[in-house]
Amino acid sequence: MKTVMPLHRYLTLIFDCDGVVLDSNRVKTEAFRAAAMPWGRAAAEALVANHVANGGVSRYEKFASFLEHILPEQAPGSLPGRDGPDLEDMLTAYAQAARSGLMTCPVAEGLEELRAATPQARWMIASGGDQAELRDVFYRRGLNHMFDGGIFGSPDPKARILEREIERGAIKSPVIFLGDSRLDHQAASEHGIEFLFVSDWTEFEGWKAYLKHHGLNGIHAINELLADASTGAHSVAS
Repeated sequence: MKTVMPLHRYLTLIFDCDGVVLDSNRVKTEAFRAAAMPWGRAAAEALVANHVANGGVSRYEKFASFLEHILPEQAPGSLPGRDGPDLEDMLTAYAQAARSGLMTCPVAEGLEELRAATPQARWMIASGGDQAELRDVFYRRGLNHMFDGGIFGSPDPKARILEREIERGAIKSPVIFLGDSRLDHQAASEHGIEFLFVSDWTEFEGWKAYLKHHGLNGIHAINELLADASTGAHSVAS
């Protein structure tokens, strides 16, 4: 098993948003269901299954894939714009359905305290959520001041966000990524970034086996890091 160094030694902490900073995974799942429901329950549930299986992928990719691949299987002969909503309609419906939930869902306990305990580190958000939406929600909820390294999201994928911020010198090593999906780990691994899995709000059903297979460390929630901010390493959550 890999060892995570004490947090006071990291110069950059990168966070996924949904399921890590905000308890918003279920909010997003229900928004996908609502946006696709005009195409029928079978199509909507197929989109939800695809969404959950591909945590961290942007809504743009998921809805485009839905219209190109899932819809023809679930509703043969149906055409976006004639029989039901097209891509832009679905994106709008999704954003409207998700908005209120993002503004009211719980924030990770201990976040402010962890920010105060890691004054040496730049904090950054790298999310699959819409970037403009994320920045607005974080501003309105009074969370943006903690993320001095920036709040980034789609349409750029996470791997591209990390690549770009590394190239411009915004990500300083040592660096760690806190995420709750397979894609979070893959994006971090692609750029040689240490990874810590956060499990309490994840929708990744196979996370325990995945962590064991890849020798990854995990925690249940961010507030567990407070006790370790100056001294501890972390073990796999169970």
